[in-house]
Amino acid sequence: MSSVITGNGGGAVAMKKRLYIDVCTLCRPYDDQALLPIRLETDAYYLIMNHIDHGRYTAVVSPVHFAEVADIADVYQRIEVETLLERFHATGHYSATAVRQRAEMLVRGRIGVADAAHVAFAEAMADVFISSDKGLIKRCRTCGVRIEVHSPVEFVTREDLR
Repeated sequence: MSSVITGNGGGAVAMKKRLYIDVCTLCRPYDDQALLPIRLETDAYYLIMNHIDHGRYTAVVSPVHFAEVADIADVYQRIEVETLLERFHATGHYSATAVRQRAEMLVRGRIGVADAAHVAFAEAMADVFISSDKGLIKRCRTCGVRIEVHSPVEFVTREDLR
């Protein structure tokens, strides 16, 4: 997947990375912030969202996001995350058949069904997949996923976001 090309008005062209942020990361602000690793990921998440708001990155959203968020039991949290998804709703072009086939391959590679669907869409639509699920990140890195995979803290550090 290639980055989005945008003009800056002066004729120069900048590459805007497309970020696929999974639901566990989108829900990180609702987790127990007394735990330092969760607090660090929450801070990194807000920093990433700030850079999306200011146009440095584009957030992409898949049908899997909406299906997973619909199952959030806490009504307030579900509405907040749905609103966020709609606000950053950018979709890429993808073949549903190809995404489904790729997700099936990932499931055979020991990635859970929902996670495999997220990763398959991310590969089809984005440049970077961001997750707070350390087990998923590890599995992605060992099973040949064709996209950069980072935790929010890793991404912020790698991109030198401030």
